Amino acid sequence: MTTLAGQHPYQYVVLRCVPRADREEFVNVGVVLYCESTGLLRLGHLVVEERLRALDPGVDLAQVRAALDFVDGVCAGDARGGAAAQRPAGQRFGFLRAPRSTVIRPGPVHGGVTADPERELEWLLERLVG
Repeated sequence: MTTLAGQHPYQYVVLRCVPRADREEFVNVGVVLYCESTGLLRLGHLVVEERLRALDPGVDLAQVRAALDFVDGVCAGDARGGAAAQRPAGQRFGFLRAPRSTVIRPGPVHGGVTADPERELEWLLERLVG
């Protein structure tokens, strides 16, 4: 499904690292973009250690990176994403956008339209994370 002039609707969530749930502080570390019409489900991420350590000097960066690797595996549909990675892309996005109490949490779902979903992901990552 495309809209006027080759524009594709998409949805995205910003992934937040919440190193200390008791303080309810977070740093944006990634964006998951889903575009049904092109079949794109992709993670863009950037972990800036200084930002995370400013919230919690003891943050487990290996755990943060492992959680992002899991999300990347779900997006890619490969073994890193476990059973969730075996589902169709739309269901995988639904799984990733669902709240859970881990160190990486999705924000609200947003949407838009673009001619180039890959480029849009790069732009969102730069604007919202970088």
